Amino acid sequence: MSIERRAQGAGTEPGSTAPLGAGFAQTAAAWFRDLQARICVAFEAFEPQHRFEARSWRRPQGHRLQGGGESRLMRGAVFEKVGVNVSHVWGVFSEQARAQVAGAAESDGRFVACGISLVAHMWNPFVPAVHMNLRYLRTSASWFGGGSDLTPTYPFEEDTAEFHAALRAACDTYRADAYREFKEWCDRYFYLPHRHEPRGVGGIFFDELASGDADADYAFVRRVGEAFLDVYPRIVARRKDTPFDEADRERLLVKRGRYVEFNLVYDRGTKFGFQTDADPEAYLMSLPPLVRW
Repeated sequence: MSIERRAQGAGTEPGSTAPLGAGFAQTAAAWFRDLQARICVAFEAFEPQHRFEARSWRRPQGHRLQGGGESRLMRGAVFEKVGVNVSHVWGVFSEQARAQVAGAAESDGRFVACGISLVAHMWNPFVPAVHMNLRYLRTSASWFGGGSDLTPTYPFEEDTAEFHAALRAACDTYRADAYREFKEWCDRYFYLPHRHEPRGVGGIFFDELASGDADADYAFVRRVGEAFLDVYPRIVARRKDTPFDEADRERLLVKRGRYVEFNLVYDRGTKFGFQTDADPEAYLMSLPPLVRW
């Protein structure tokens, strides 16, 4: 019996209006919290003088959105700003969100969602910025989404190839054509139409992933998270001590402007945060501390 099928009788979150089957979100949310903890340990290994600061948030009873999350933020000597957030929320979508989320109308807007979201902006222009997000959402149906992509100011073929190889290996355990499909999806998604340019060197992206085998889908999502944890610290270690000058920093800050443009105009995760009335400090965590145009 699959994990999700076992959760079908778990009922709703206490005192919530979440749909039946929300019990599976408890399983996924626990793994997201574990991954958050392990990523923070790996990143703190580069920062002897700095540690993540944790901030928990929770919506009060009676609010349209229930549940909460934990945001972890670190500002260091290698990581200029890195946030690793987890959330587990349920309730009723706004009318705006209900029209955009598959299955929300059939569930009268009731939903449960959980996930992990990470964005790292680096001091050294030769260390690429990175994003990773994994999530589970249930309305009248359920699915996974997520992915990871790399945004270097100065691309290195070695870094790009290693990053994609790690994600390809995760995809290959799922199905033969998954990497090609999810890479192409990432290239389409992380593109700035008004600039006619990609945000970075890509990675993978997938949404509404529901193959009919929830165990296989969930195992794939976990492999993506483990692949990220394995590959990105190696890239950081390789580039963090590369010498740079003010011109390199200027180029980095201008590149970050593209990142801001994408996240505020096109990013679905940011829009989801606004539409669900989640914690704004959490879903705007992706914005860099300094930026220029």
